Amino acid sequence: MPTYKLRGIDVDFPFEAYDCQLVYMEKVIDALQKRCNALLESPTGTGKTLCLLCATLAWRKSLGGFSTGSSQRKSEFHGSQSDVGPSESQSSNHPTIVYTSRTHSQLRQVVQELRRSNYRPKMVVLGSREQLCIHEDVSLLRGKAQTNACRFLCRKRQKRSCTHFSRVADYMKSNPHIGDEPVDIEDLVNIGRKYGPCPYYVARELHKTVDILFAPYNYLIDREYRGSLNFEWHNSILIFDEAHNLESICADAASFDLSSGLLTACISEAKHCVDLAVGRREESNDKSGNPDNFAILRALLLKLQKRIDEVPIESKELGFTKPGPYIYELLADLNITHETASKLIEIIEDATVLLEEDKKHDAKGNGCRLEIIGNILKSIYRDKGNGHADSYRVHVQETEANATEVFKGKSSRILSWWCFNPGIAMQEFSERGVGSIILTSGTLSPLDSFAQEFKLDFPIQLENPHVISSNQIWAGVVPLGPSGRPFNSSFRFRDSPEYKQELGNAIVNFARIVPDGLLVFFPSYYLLDQCISCWKNMGNTNSSTIWERICKFKKPVIEPRQSSLFPMAIEDYMTKLKDTSTSGAVFFAVCRGKVSEGLDFADHAGRAVVITGMPFATRTDPKVRLKREYLDLQAQSPREGCKVMTDADISRMIKLLSGEEWYNQQASRAVNQSVGRVIRHRHDYGAIIFCDERFAQSSRQSQISVWIQPHIKCYSKFGDAVFTLTRFFRDGGSRTPAKPELADQKTLDLSPSSTKPVPDEIKTAQALDESYTEKLSVLSTSMDLPHSKHKLSSLLDVKSSNNSSHLRDIPPANLSCFTPCMDLKKLKRSSDPMSKEKKLLITGRGKMQYQNHDVIGLTGHLPSDKQQSKEQQLCSMKKRKALLIEHDKSSNVNASDAQRSVPRDLPFTDDGDAEVDAKFLNHKKNDVRGSAEQLGAEETRGSAFLIQIQGLRACEISFFV
Repeated sequence: MPTYKLRGIDVDFPFEAYDCQLVYMEKVIDALQKRCNALLESPTGTGKTLCLLCATLAWRKSLGGFSTGSSQRKSEFHGSQSDVGPSESQSSNHPTIVYTSRTHSQLRQVVQELRRSNYRPKMVVLGSREQLCIHEDVSLLRGKAQTNACRFLCRKRQKRSCTHFSRVADYMKSNPHIGDEPVDIEDLVNIGRKYGPCPYYVARELHKTVDILFAPYNYLIDREYRGSLNFEWHNSILIFDEAHNLESICADAASFDLSSGLLTACISEAKHCVDLAVGRREESNDKSGNPDNFAILRALLLKLQKRIDEVPIESKELGFTKPGPYIYELLADLNITHETASKLIEIIEDATVLLEEDKKHDAKGNGCRLEIIGNILKSIYRDKGNGHADSYRVHVQETEANATEVFKGKSSRILSWWCFNPGIAMQEFSERGVGSIILTSGTLSPLDSFAQEFKLDFPIQLENPHVISSNQIWAGVVPLGPSGRPFNSSFRFRDSPEYKQELGNAIVNFARIVPDGLLVFFPSYYLLDQCISCWKNMGNTNSSTIWERICKFKKPVIEPRQSSLFPMAIEDYMTKLKDTSTSGAVFFAVCRGKVSEGLDFADHAGRAVVITGMPFATRTDPKVRLKREYLDLQAQSPREGCKVMTDADISRMIKLLSGEEWYNQQASRAVNQSVGRVIRHRHDYGAIIFCDERFAQSSRQSQISVWIQPHIKCYSKFGDAVFTLTRFFRDGGSRTPAKPELADQKTLDLSPSSTKPVPDEIKTAQALDESYTEKLSVLSTSMDLPHSKHKLSSLLDVKSSNNSSHLRDIPPANLSCFTPCMDLKKLKRSSDPMSKEKKLLITGRGKMQYQNHDVIGLTGHLPSDKQQSKEQQLCSMKKRKALLIEHDKSSNVNASDAQRSVPRDLPFTDDGDAEVDAKFLNHKKNDVRGSAEQLGAEETRGSAFLIQIQGLRACEISFFV
């Protein structure tokens, strides 16, 4: 296992590190040493999680040993508070690391990465009772009902008690080593079932003593969860992995929506509490619940419902909007203030307990609705003052009323209190003296909005390149369809039949070319439904529909709107991928949907992703409109206060995000998240296809992830894109590098202060400083070949792959075979789009062998792409074809070496034929240079035939599909 010295810290890494991995770890250590925040993007497949763990734990280890062993325990578990405070603990001298991610499944992967490392800190993963409870009755409950049942059984002096809870103290005392080795949620549950202690309370007790704590986001973002954590916050390190949606998560956690239906249910529950309390007093003289309090609660809710219904709404589209502090004015009419809110919250908590104890109440269902009202009040009155309300907006809007409300003559309304400053959740961390906050993900770009939205300073930022080579990715903007119509999914064009037809014909081509899995992302569910409906009906008596033609090549799966149906859709997709009757499957999905979030479509599961448009949010949506207005107001306010400042002073101010900039960046981030579903590791390869003319704009491309930008090419003709895409997948097998093996123990000192001689090849690695982002374009280019002799990776003895194509065992999407008809010299397509050197090549006659008359195939296996040009030959089909191929003067090679050719793949049109939009140039004697020995009789026959076809403008090739 090699050891790298980064900024004076020895970092053990289980593999030979790539340059981008060293850069990433150096940035992490830099942030921790300077106690500042960092914003780090590194593509999926670059080992981001392993790098983050190794760098963070190496820095932590440099401060002192980990808290492993019984001597480091803060306290012993006796079911009560310990006399030993956090400040008296031996391990409290060192900062605690809190590593969070979105879901427990992602945390499970993080723990697996920790097992691969050389570090063994004291650790634990926090989970809910729903995941950790092993009590035979309580484990069947959910939500607040489960929490209250657990607390009731864990109280002292109860006739009924939880035996698992009572065993925690003895188990923790006799097993102080728990957490010294990486343990996951499943491991804690297995311990509980085998030895008896409650896994939930084992984790809760263990988290007080750990070096690194793993938990979902809500343990830090939610105030109630955050208050339950018991560790030293001062100088602690907070890590948010998969943080691309952290803005919206923080804002949503601080907001609420109270609908008429929910309020009606709460009123009903309050009345039921009155009846229960009265009944208990009459039957058993139980005075634990005061019916008068529940009656007051019901009356307040009825008054709130009436107050919301009285709000004047002049425009249903605009609704009723007021500044955030208006919520206090609204509730003050109900006599709800900071002083009375706490008492009302206590009444609500008593009501929830009473309802859950009632046998008639559905404790296994959605839980108590009154609990939501309690959480709303806690959110509004969380501070003594009202300062945080300035970041909110109060909004009341009318919605579709249900049948009952219509019958009663009532309207359905929603009272919303929306937070537009996600930094509110982060402000408390700064107040608690947190050392560093690290936000990281594979798709953070564009980074501008993160720093400005959270109102935090992120002095260390990184947009890392990928570890893949340039021949492992095809990225192109396809602005035009097969018929030359532009792709534009904006509101103005998206509903036209011509757009849907053109997009459908393009996807037919991509389904034919791309092997295995194809992902197609739409901007919205509306456009997805509209296009598929159109494709199923668009056709004529002489040809099949677009949908039928797609299904010939790939079996389709459509992302469902309902979350409950999504697992079945994924299973269906994976099943269809294995079906050998077609060349794979196609998954039609939506940006910001389930498919675009956190799913791994590695290798054959996702060979290409098609983005059909920019996923802009609806401008007229009230939340989007108010967010834009809020940001514009924030950006305008500093300028109004800077009238006495000089231009130089104003230019030095941080540029605030405008509403329009936020609007565009949110769409770009959704695109980046969808694109990130493919090319999931350093040995993977795939294509990224942007089917919207707006992606050709430099302003749009600048917001695409940095590692993709150098590879993006714009194609003026659909046929050019199809041709290069076909060639990309034909060359697929020889492009993947070999896996770096576990390295021997050795140390590479990459610190600037090192006095050891450093080889010339790794001097560039010493410049891993703040200037990295300015030199990113240079680094991105150098990363195209990860194992180049000029790169650091070569010093680590990482072998390059010389294996033959593994695609030879997988039939391509357009598998077929044909008879070669004539040998031509090697051809090389010029990379210079302005080159005027062209060669007009005419094929002879020949016969094609078809398989079921469904697909047109490409034969043979191309030579290694290390060669300077590919051996090609052209063959005729049922009609004569003329191809205009850009010709490189330097590509003349002996004709005897040419054994294979790549027929240019042409786009399908609606009637199944292919069209070529090509102009024939006048034949010049100097168009082809070479000796007579090189060209031979083939050139003579070609020149003679050229004379016969002068004046032709285009030709066609028939595809039988």
